[in-house]
Amino acid sequence: MLEMTREEFEELVAEALDRIPPELTRLMDNVAVFVEDEPPADDPELLGLYEGTPLTDRGEWYAGVLPDRITIYRNPTLRMCEDRESVIAETEVTVVHEIAHHFGIDDERLHALGYG
Repeated sequence: MLEMTREEFEELVAEALDRIPPELTRLMDNVAVFVEDEPPADDPELLGLYEGTPLTDRGEWYAGVLPDRITIYRNPTLRMCEDRESVIAETEVTVVHEIAHHFGIDDERLHALGYG
């Protein structure tokens, strides 16, 4: 497994978030991004997870709820990548993929756009 500290990986996630166009980040609402080392035991290869209510599904009832949660998993990413450059690329794809879920874009559409 490629070696990278939690702090280094968190910085890559922050840099990927910084590359999201401002016109999109302005539209993001009530969402928090976290880094964890390992995904749930039932899905050990999971790179990222979106938990919440997509913007497209929110209605008048949506108020006073906890923020949506995007989690990026460090160790599966490090296990699948061979070098730092591939970690940077994979982290960016994963961050975009999970943010797209926040906007209501499903996996099928993301795969078609190249964000598998």
